[in-house]
Amino acid sequence: MPFETRPFRCPVPVVAALLPALALAALPAGAQPFPSKSLRIVVPYAPGGVVDYVGRTLGQKLSEQLGQSVVIDNRGGAGGIVGVEVAARAGADGYTLLVMDPAIVINQGLQPQVPYDVLKDFRTVTIVTSSPLVLAINPKVGARSVAELTAIAKAKPGTLSFASAGIGTTPHMAGEFFKSRIAQDIVHVPYKGSGPAMTDLIAGNVQMTFSSIAAAIPFFKDARLVGLATTGPRRVAALSDLPTMIEAGFAGFEVELWQGLFVPSATPKDTVARLHAETVKALATAELRAALAKVGNDPVGNSQAEAEQFVRAELAKWAKLVKVAGIKPQ
Repeated sequence: MPFETRPFRCPVPVVAALLPALALAALPAGAQPFPSKSLRIVVPYAPGGVVDYVGRTLGQKLSEQLGQSVVIDNRGGAGGIVGVEVAARAGADGYTLLVMDPAIVINQGLQPQVPYDVLKDFRTVTIVTSSPLVLAINPKVGARSVAELTAIAKAKPGTLSFASAGIGTTPHMAGEFFKSRIAQDIVHVPYKGSGPAMTDLIAGNVQMTFSSIAAAIPFFKDARLVGLATTGPRRVAALSDLPTMIEAGFAGFEVELWQGLFVPSATPKDTVARLHAETVKALATAELRAALAKVGNDPVGNSQAEAEQFVRAELAKWAKLVKVAGIKPQ
């Protein structure tokens, strides 16, 4: 009996189930629904700092919500400039994001040739978190208020020094801001990170610093440092006994250690909108809010327009201070 061939017919339910996947696979990468592969968050610092922590905690939540893995790419170097340039030159498809602090705008006003323009090369998705700094001094200084510290600086010009985590960092700029407001010379001593700066402050080798709240609180509790004021628009719950710099008589003295989420400027608007919506959704969760509170950060999640306006204002603010104070890069 001759061998009979018959055409193979896939059962209708199986065909129906496969059609969406086949249609998706046939689409070019740019036409597939976003996201269709893993995302990368560039962090322009080494692991372990606040920016890295914010990037990782946000990345984990976005991964859960988007159903794709989120990889943290630490690209430290040159005060954050190396990582920012990496993100600026990445593909503008929404798969490379940047989490960065105020150094992204400070460096642009401070360094003579920065390989990016934050307003032209990036779109600000949102400001993710924000936290004021706290003015901390060694107890041996003898001041118990900003007014008393100012009086000491005026009575002994050039004898006080302030520590920072390096030239161009937010604590450095806060110190320079304070100097410009009291019109007195306070020597800036830059360190390679906040850890060594705090160590020398506690030892009395320098007299003051503007520190992140999370880093300073343990030393306030054991009286190794004294807190004088915070730099936000309102008091901080964890340091409710301290006035703001504004309350201490320095109108307009606001310095925030914020973390922004950026993408390359050519990223499609609908992709940016999706990233914004997912980030705001993540910031509204109790889990992420609690994780951010551990490092003294408050969630923000403002609109894209508000975020871009804020970044523009920060760029102008710090560029003006650099010029007025004559701050020079390393």
